[in-house]
Amino acid sequence: MDAEALERRLREIGAARYHNLHPFHDLLHGGKLNRGQVQAWALNRYYYQSSIPIKDAVVLSRFRDRETRVEWRHRIEDHDGDRDSEGGIERWLKLTTGIGLDPDYVRSTEGILPATRFAVDAYVNFVRDHSPLEAIASSLTELFAPTIHEQRIAGMLEHYDFINPEVMVYFKRRLEQAPRDANFALNYVKAHATTPQMREDVCNALIFKTNVLWVQLDALYHAYVSGFPPPGAFVPAER
Repeated sequence: MDAEALERRLREIGAARYHNLHPFHDLLHGGKLNRGQVQAWALNRYYYQSSIPIKDAVVLSRFRDRETRVEWRHRIEDHDGDRDSEGGIERWLKLTTGIGLDPDYVRSTEGILPATRFAVDAYVNFVRDHSPLEAIASSLTELFAPTIHEQRIAGMLEHYDFINPEVMVYFKRRLEQAPRDANFALNYVKAHATTPQMREDVCNALIFKTNVLWVQLDALYHAYVSGFPPPGAFVPAER
């Protein structure tokens, strides 16, 4: 593969494997879940959202060159915010609070599914243990994120009377942030994956990340649609 063929392959992976294809999202965006099931999704997703700046701090530490670090560090600020402005984690807490979850309980992550914790922790470990190139490549699911954010905003506002535009601000902000981040990561891997093995590693890193996202929805479906939550997991009031 040359650089353009690599990009085509990455987009094929996303088209086949991105978690917008998971049946749980059809239920979520189509208004087919009850409030407790939506709460379970938002609660578990918080662990992923709150781990993103930790993951990005690990990625940042992998690079000796200042230019890459300067480019990457705004991702941490996007999620953590700073002393004078909120970040993505606070915006996600607006969602969980708005749909009836106690913010202290959400922050504690006590009720999340074991598979959520295992998958997200595996992602942080991946960017620590694999090459810096693979660490950046694993973020390329952001290429496909705007589509799912648009579907989520439209579908959830249309179908759930307990959702309002104010609690969906996280997704609206990511419509601007994700394309910027994805373009940098895509250009980086196209420029730096210069051997067949490196290009294969880049593709496998993206496949790994799609699996991280997919397995979280598998766990949510099994626990809250099929009805088999594991011991210690969040139990919706509807049950």
